[in-house]
Amino acid sequence: MEDNKSKSGFALSQKNYRFILIGIALIIFGFILMTGGRSNDPQVFNEAMFSARRIIVAPIIVLAGFFFEIYAIMHKPEKE
Repeated sequence: MEDNKSKSGFALSQKNYRFILIGIALIIFGFILMTGGRSNDPQVFNEAMFSARRIIVAPIIVLAGFFFEIYAIMHKPEKE
């Protein structure tokens, strides 16, 4: 019965945890790309708020990060 137990105490492999860290970095990078576009004067409208970087590129990177997280968790560790 002892042969069926896993030798590792962790649910995921080291490779999975590296993938998870990469996914978190992608998500943080996407949110950093979304920042900015404010105006110093509240009476003045700033068009930079609607740049393509903030409304197209950054959300795609954040979604890619979340999908990468799903992949990182579901990825089966290689057999030793």
